[in-house]
Amino acid sequence: MMHDLRRICGVDEAGRGPLAGPVYAAAVVLDPDRRIDGLRDSKQLTAARREELAEAIRANALSWAVASASVAEIDRINILRASLLAMRRAVLGLKLAPTLARVDGNQRPPRLRCAIELVVDGDETDPAISAASILAKTARDAEMLRLHARYPKYRFDLHKGYATPEHLTLLREHGACRIHRASFAPVRECQRG
Repeated sequence: MMHDLRRICGVDEAGRGPLAGPVYAAAVVLDPDRRIDGLRDSKQLTAARREELAEAIRANALSWAVASASVAEIDRINILRASLLAMRRAVLGLKLAPTLARVDGNQRPPRLRCAIELVVDGDETDPAISAASILAKTARDAEMLRLHARYPKYRFDLHKGYATPEHLTLLREHGACRIHRASFAPVRECQRG
């Protein structure tokens, strides 16, 4: 079945691996008449380049949406299901309802109102998925900077919640705070504070 390019969204998430903070997802419908140069997997871009591209995506895409699943949801339903929930929320948040969602990875978000195509490593090969990767990553990084202001002793501004040696040291030193994912083993090993 052929789909109108103006009704295909790319979908990706950011933040499955960290020990703290929500998981984010984005859905993007690119405008085939307004090409955005430089789209690729957000992990292959500098923070400054991601921000430039995020601005271009928001300005030029036909539709885009960013959504998240909370730490409480991650701990209650597990990180994979929370990631898929965030993806579902992002797709449902699009102002332009897609007929096809091209989703990075090999797992289907639940109950979408459109066809789904799974694309392993899609953030490297599909421009709309790359765009979603960039919006999800920049939104999550911005949230982790806001959370750093609330919990400065954990240095979320530096590691964004990932299990870096510094973060693990601070976690052992201070115990976990309420935005740490209690269901993750390194956090469970520390007392919640």
